[in-house]
Amino acid sequence: MAHRTLTNINPDLTMIEFRTLDYQVADNFNQERLIARLTMLFGFLALVLASVGLYGLTAYSVARRTSEIGVRMAMGANRHHVLVLVMKSALLQIAIGLGIGIPIALVGGRFMASQLYGISSYDPLILAFAIMVLAACAAIAGFVPAKRASSIEPMNALRTE
Repeated sequence: MAHRTLTNINPDLTMIEFRTLDYQVADNFNQERLIARLTMLFGFLALVLASVGLYGLTAYSVARRTSEIGVRMAMGANRHHVLVLVMKSALLQIAIGLGIGIPIALVGGRFMASQLYGISSYDPLILAFAIMVLAACAAIAGFVPAKRASSIEPMNALRTE
């Protein structure tokens, strides 16, 4: 029907493809959508790598302090105290990372807002959500070695060195 109407108006016009405006606009943003998905994938990978790194660092710290943990448990420290001891160091690393990362994120957001149209410098809700996700993943990554350290038998820990 549209093809016939255009042919009646001007027979020299050739219509190759007929698409709606919504389809054309959506087609123009396919590359941006792909870049956004790739950025989200890279962000998820960075979160996994950071969690694995914190896990490795905490596990290494626990392995080096095994005899100290054994002495503490032999002297009367219970599993809860050992768990708190190991988690304190993991939470300190989380706090340092967030203390460095939040200002960098705010500065980066301000830079990105000046480069992109219609983007605000930061969204407090998104920033709070990102902080909670990072802190939760890091706490889980630190909890696994801490739980393992709290289950060490004092005699086995003292024999490791």
